[in-house]
Amino acid sequence: MGSGPSIWDRVATRTRTLFTEGLHAAGTPLTPGFYDELTETLIAGDLGPTLSGRVAEGVRRRRPNTVEGAQTALADELAAAMSTRPRALFIDARPACVLLYGINGSGKTTTAGKLAYLLKQDGFNPLLVAADTYRAAGIEQMQLWAERAGVPCFAGQPGGDPGAAVFDGLKVALHRGHDVVLVDTAGRLQTQSNLLGELAKIARVAGKALPGAPHESLLVLDGNLGQANLAQARGFNEALKITGLVLAKMDGTAKGGAVVAIETELDVPTKIIGVGEGVADLAPFDVSMFARSLVQ
Repeated sequence: MGSGPSIWDRVATRTRTLFTEGLHAAGTPLTPGFYDELTETLIAGDLGPTLSGRVAEGVRRRRPNTVEGAQTALADELAAAMSTRPRALFIDARPACVLLYGINGSGKTTTAGKLAYLLKQDGFNPLLVAADTYRAAGIEQMQLWAERAGVPCFAGQPGGDPGAAVFDGLKVALHRGHDVVLVDTAGRLQTQSNLLGELAKIARVAGKALPGAPHESLLVLDGNLGQANLAQARGFNEALKITGLVLAKMDGTAKGGAVVAIETELDVPTKIIGVGEGVADLAPFDVSMFARSLVQ
């Protein structure tokens, strides 16, 4: 999947402002209390108390003697705390099935359209499947993104069974020779057990239509929600094992620190980052670039 170095120049976060201001306000790494202040700053940045203490201790062990050195050490420690699992999408199967899910408004449909565009640029022949059958607007939005991406879209019947839409969409992909199927699902909260059960059912139906599917189960997170994303990830991961995260809406005033906490706790890698509303505003996730974007 193609990379987008310019996207990293457009990542803007409240977390960066918090971390940089906190580091400068704490004095220098040799000042008494610096690492206590750093720990508090990291907690405020959505890392949580335990991870914040561990990261601050890691920075201390690196013995920086300037604020700039502490920034570099912090970026290194944040990157080291994140998952070491592969971050490339597993799309070697033919066709590969990628299931996208998350809460309402997280950016699932937008991500599906952008990802279809990037995959097409890389020579793939993707098919979008609109399985948000409960909302006519959801189907229409997916069809609009398919037009923007220049790829076909298979839509389920409005009000119909989303599992049936996925099953039929995968059969269409097999018949037409598509090599990647991107499935957009209805938004749901991690606390809605009945809807989480439906999500697990969709995954099982996909496996019946195509052995091994879904090959990727990607949880799409709204970058503006911060620590709330950790609770989402825990809940969704219980219903359907997350294979990767998508960090969407990382422009403007997004909060990125919680992603470090999610990766540390669940050992799930972030695979994609989205910035902006353009069809090309998506890129593979780069740990070191992300860590630097949070602190510098």
